[in-house]
Amino acid sequence: MNSTETAAIYVGVNMILLVLLAIRVVGRRRAAQVSTGDGGNEDLNLRIRTHGNASEYIPVFLVGLFMTASLGSAVWTVHALGATFTLGRLMHAVGLSAAIMPARALGTLLTWIPMLIVACLLLWQGAV
Repeated sequence: MNSTETAAIYVGVNMILLVLLAIRVVGRRRAAQVSTGDGGNEDLNLRIRTHGNASEYIPVFLVGLFMTASLGSAVWTVHALGATFTLGRLMHAVGLSAAIMPARALGTLLTWIPMLIVACLLLWQGAV
């Protein structure tokens, strides 16, 4: 398995996470009979924000992960960054959805650290 194939695993897993979070929004919309917005429904609002937060972070990280993989990062590096980020996204989604602040905070940290490392790798790989 090469680095881009490894990155593809994390692209697939994170895409599934986005779809699962979207399904939770749609399910709550149907139950609350709310077509647009949150209709004042706190649970729907929380589900919308959980999906929205994932939608804000996942795409940019995956582009960066794929780019650093295609520019020659080692398979183990791609796994370490992809797995840490994915764990962070899962923890954040659970923490935000269930109001578990330690999970949400750790999830944020496990999201930001790999993002910053990927950004630095890309700057290095682009400059060298």
